[in-house]
Amino acid sequence: MVTSQAQWIFIRNWWVDREERKGEVMKKEITVQMKFYMFKFMLRITAFTIVLYFYVFHKQMLWEFVNTPFWKVVTPIHVLWLCFMTIMILHIFPFDKLTMALLKSKKEKFVPVDNLDHYKLLKFVQDMNIKAWRVMLVWLLGNGVLGVLYLAGILEDVDLVMATVFFFICDYICILIFCPFQTFIMHNKCCVNCRIYDWGHFMMFTPMLFLRNFFSWSLFFTSCVVLIHWEIVYAKHPERFWEGTNKRLQCGNCKDKTCKLKINRVKPDKID
Repeated sequence: MVTSQAQWIFIRNWWVDREERKGEVMKKEITVQMKFYMFKFMLRITAFTIVLYFYVFHKQMLWEFVNTPFWKVVTPIHVLWLCFMTIMILHIFPFDKLTMALLKSKKEKFVPVDNLDHYKLLKFVQDMNIKAWRVMLVWLLGNGVLGVLYLAGILEDVDLVMATVFFFICDYICILIFCPFQTFIMHNKCCVNCRIYDWGHFMMFTPMLFLRNFFSWSLFFTSCVVLIHWEIVYAKHPERFWEGTNKRLQCGNCKDKTCKLKINRVKPDKID
């Protein structure tokens, strides 16, 4: 009995010590960028909760916010619109404090590897482009269903706004917790290496295409500009987007460490 109790105490102390050491390691690994992402995630959760509240309890008021002429009176939608537009402009003209997932497109962030293999780079580009088109197809088909339901009168304006705000929070769920596109289609190991990282706003605002007003179309078409800008840079300088050619994207040189909470870390496909 005494022996069993001693064993139990030993196991308990070992477990507590293990968890404490693991917690200390996690604290050390929570980078400034990770803290910034978690802070922004909390802001997005707050925005989603507020819009959801109006959607559930004051749908008519939300409808009026959305359909009030943009230049007539200031509403909470204007604040949301301004936040969205500011974020997208910062993606076109990023500053150095942003994540390397975005900054990798900039010339000054490219650090070439020794003995760059152009054949493997070509294979990488071909592989990623095929996967990117699959993601685009899946996304357009899914949103096409929303569009058909809206045009058929089954969904209303506020439903598409709610879908957009839902995608707004899902964007950071994909970055911090779980990304179905990464896991099932792209197979990139992290956001820093993500081929379609800056597609987020286009995907977020796709439902806005079906709403015919300045608020919705300005967001959607600005997101298209962000997408096109990203694709042009990728087409001209694919070497900036792969860890096999850019040292900045390799784990040993990563300062973001935003993958620590990911449920399913993906082993990238091998490029022969």
